[in-house]
Amino acid sequence: MTIYLIDLEQVETRYTSEWYRYLPEQLRNTGLDVVVVSGDTVPQTTTPGAFLNFAGTNSYKSQQLQKISELFAADKINDGDYFLYTDAWNPTVIQLKYMASLLGKNIKIGGMWHAGSYDQNDFLGRLIGPAKWVTNAEQSMFHCYDHNFFATEFHIDMIAENLFFEDDEWLFQKTHPSVKRVGWPMEYLESVMSTSVSYLKTNSIVFPHRLAPEKQLEIFKDLTVSMPEYEWIVCQERQLTKMQYHDILHRSKLVFSANLQETLGISCYEGVLAGAGVMVPDRLSYTEMWNDSFKYPSEWTSSFKSYLEHKDQLMERIRFLIDNHSKYKETIIEQAVKLRSFFHGTEIYRTIKESVL
Repeated sequence: MTIYLIDLEQVETRYTSEWYRYLPEQLRNTGLDVVVVSGDTVPQTTTPGAFLNFAGTNSYKSQQLQKISELFAADKINDGDYFLYTDAWNPTVIQLKYMASLLGKNIKIGGMWHAGSYDQNDFLGRLIGPAKWVTNAEQSMFHCYDHNFFATEFHIDMIAENLFFEDDEWLFQKTHPSVKRVGWPMEYLESVMSTSVSYLKTNSIVFPHRLAPEKQLEIFKDLTVSMPEYEWIVCQERQLTKMQYHDILHRSKLVFSANLQETLGISCYEGVLAGAGVMVPDRLSYTEMWNDSFKYPSEWTSSFKSYLEHKDQLMERIRFLIDNHSKYKETIIEQAVKLRSFFHGTEIYRTIKESVL
């Protein structure tokens, strides 16, 4: 049996470049035969504020579809083969299902969900909203997958409530057998973030997120003016390599988030692996993932207006975590251990192996 890995374009400033390098090998280490299906061209310039390039990603996916179609045309797809989409929001899965169904190939398909129009703070939700074409497309893609993978319960609840609830009636329950809460296959991060270098922690605070409205950069910027005694670093305002980005995390005492949209939170996990403290609002995926030591009340940053009302409390919390960083070392380690299950692909690998063996 063959696992066909339908990857995301490997943009250097995104974790997709790490997945391109590490994920095939992690799958092979479990004893699976893996074929990677990539596009041929990779746009490195993303749409401003977005995760990828809105036009370029469709070109990339179209190239992947061409390769998948050629595999079917050459009769190289066998019963029991598995297609793993590292981004479930990929319309080619509908065409894959079309070919497999009409050509009588008994394959399995899994998709990893990151976001969609069902999240009002995602680009799709904010710019398009609940338009029928996108809602119906996402529902169709969901039903193409034998396994719908989610990294957090928060994300499962959100897609159930916003995409599959219509006219006061559930279109599916979140206990649907295809829904799997799993860790993302990012176990490589522990070794990538480890270092033999002893970093001197400085009073620096990192904003590691995309420069998008749902990340509320304006709050971070306002804090920089009010607390000039600290170094405030907006990573995406700099042309950083991955190594430079990791170096910043290793020497910083705090990673800050005021996100209104987050279904996992990779950069904050990288922060604790680098020994930094983290401040996250008690909402979104953060609620189930983070210990109370690193969460602050959601209303402190639920909007810029609300932030101004609670600004003094937020500043006091920042000062406390910076001043007491050395006392939080064990707590940071405990948090990293707790998060490990959200960033390890064991359950994805097990699900795939059980379906193909």
